[in-house]
This record gives sequence, C-alpha cells and structure tokens, in this order.
Amino acid sequence: MDMLRTPLSQVRGLGSAREGTNRFIAQRLSAIALVPLILWFVVSIIFFITRADYDALVAWIRLPWNTELFILLILLLFYHAHAGLQEVLEDYMHNEITKAIVMAAMKFFVIAITIASVLAILRIALGG
Repeated sequence: MDMLRTPLSQVRGLGSAREGTNRFIAQRLSAIALVPLILWFVVSIIFFITRADYDALVAWIRLPWNTELFILLILLLFYHAHAGLQEVLEDYMHNEITKAIVMAAMKFFVIAITIASVLAILRIALGG
C-alpha cells in the first residue's frame, strides 16, 4: 500500500520541515562568530606562554576590551557546544526517557560550566 503513495503523502502529518531551520542558522552563526574569537584567544595565549608571566596575563585580562571578548568567547563557545550536543542526542538517542534525562543533565552541566567560567573571568577582571 505504501508503494503507491508519493513521498510527499508519506511524510504529511509528521511535522514541519522548517522546524529546525532556526537552530541550524543559529549554530552556523555561532560557528562563524567563534572563528575570529578563537584566533584572538589562541594568538594571545601563545604570546603569553612565550613572552609574559602570570601578572602580565592577569593585567591583560583586566583590560575591559579583553574581558568582554573573553566573556563573549565563553558564551558563544558553550552555546555552540550545547547546540551540537543537543543535535547529537536528538539524532542518536532513541529511548525517549533516557533522552530526556540526558538532555536535562547536559543542559544543567553546560549552564553550570558557563556560569563558572564567566564568574572566574569576572573575578580576575575585578581584582577578586
């Protein structure tokens, strides 16, 4: 019976094909935004590893521009990681109960690590 149906009629009623477009675009935009931020971070860290000491690194982080870029890097990095992990879990976990538990744990973990990272940078930046 299904052999006589068109592919369009087989998928009708299974949800919108445009459902994941916003997440797809957001993930690609976060990836594009991460490229210059990661390059900035890597070049800066290489400079501090080869030519500077701990006090110079702390002074560099305390500069407002660097603090803002560092926090932006952290937020985008963990947002992008969360989006990627969510996509993997949705695609490859088939047990709905296990998927819900793992998704909730993953969200909690990513949020906790993001908050801890931002607070660590703010603590350094504010001299705490």
